[in-house]
Amino acid sequence: MTKPTIPQGTRDFSADVVRKRSYILQTIKSTFECYGFQPLETPAMENLETLMGKYGEEGDRLIFKVLNNGLNDPKNADKAKEGFQKVIEGKSSPLLTERALKYDLTIPFARYVAMNHAQLTFPYKRYQIQPVWRADRPQKGRYREFTQCDADVVGSGSLLNEIDLLNIYHAVFVKLGLTDYSIKINNRKILAALAEKCGGAEKLTDITIAIDKLDKIGLDKVKAELIQKGLAVNNIELVEHYLNISGSNLQKLEKLRTFFEGSEQANKGLEELEYLVQHCDTLNIEIDLTLARGLNYYTGSIVEVKAPASVQMGSIGGGGRYDDLTGLFGVPGIPGVGISFGVDRIYDVLEQLNLFPVELNSGFTKVLFFHMGAKEASFAYPYLQRLRLNGISAELFHETAKLEKQFKYAEKKGIAFVVIIGTKEMDAFNCIVKELKTGIQQEISLDKLVDFFQG
Repeated sequence: MTKPTIPQGTRDFSADVVRKRSYILQTIKSTFECYGFQPLETPAMENLETLMGKYGEEGDRLIFKVLNNGLNDPKNADKAKEGFQKVIEGKSSPLLTERALKYDLTIPFARYVAMNHAQLTFPYKRYQIQPVWRADRPQKGRYREFTQCDADVVGSGSLLNEIDLLNIYHAVFVKLGLTDYSIKINNRKILAALAEKCGGAEKLTDITIAIDKLDKIGLDKVKAELIQKGLAVNNIELVEHYLNISGSNLQKLEKLRTFFEGSEQANKGLEELEYLVQHCDTLNIEIDLTLARGLNYYTGSIVEVKAPASVQMGSIGGGGRYDDLTGLFGVPGIPGVGISFGVDRIYDVLEQLNLFPVELNSGFTKVLFFHMGAKEASFAYPYLQRLRLNGISAELFHETAKLEKQFKYAEKKGIAFVVIIGTKEMDAFNCIVKELKTGIQQEISLDKLVDFFQG
């Protein structure tokens, strides 16, 4: 007999969890729509070539590849063997796999825009709420299957889009009661200028990937990684000096101007940072020079939202500007910027801080009709249906049983009211309604039952 299990890094969601997740998702969705974003969904699978090479070397390793059909057919044995040999050699092979589960929602979105740009109205503002998959090592707050909620604007280079997206973060977290969050911002142009200062633009990926690990591995290990990547000691000292710049947002901007004196690229990034700081002064925004976001496609503003320190969760959202992402698919010149909410981590944070509304714990069913016998059940059913047709969730206990058993069923499911219709009630065309929380019980005319529950 096979023991039932699920793949590591995935989860089942019970009714209580689904209700709480839906609360988060609906809060995010309504906020997106309030800012003029419209929904989009893309397939769970993308062609492998669509995804590979877009997330950096480490990201590519976390892509779940889907094996081609028919590899177990003896007729395809030679092709399968050749494909596996190429994989062993560190190469990709269309003989083995041509598709993959999507790693995030941004690259599939860019692919969609590239395919449909002639029909879209720009700026095009879309939101997307779907699962994504990463072959990561499962741990607290990190799963192999998880839901992302993205909002992106393409076809506009205006920093007003960044301001909208930062305010969306604020609006959502305030609605969720999560006020003690923090927004960290930086700019990839500044990081690109740092790479130039450290020997050339080709150093950017190595530097950003290493810096992006600073919170996890510490400065000494970041420096060791940069040594392994071939950076000279004097250039590593420049990176360390950059990372040690501190003070208020304005103080950091002034120190950065001195550090990058003469760099046109850095000055452009600093102007963009200053603009966001000035126009989002009511939000809890901090310039964080350690923020790098190691994904290759970011070109301008980058953002990360941190959960309250008390829950030890880290990032619960992030994003940035990517001014030529569709160029990867042969359609250059469409700038974009987007953010993502980490729904699974947000759920864990709200759970730990006890921020979910109490009413989410109540059952879906509001009213349970007791089953007092076949004749009574048949009589009660039309009144049950009348409640449902008026939007009141109700059900009839599935069989005749002792009242104690039916009461226990209602209590376990969090049902608020029970309706009892026995022979006596049938003759009088009324019913007994009992509120389980208070124990209050009253007789109600069957003709008034809908009004009672809508009142």
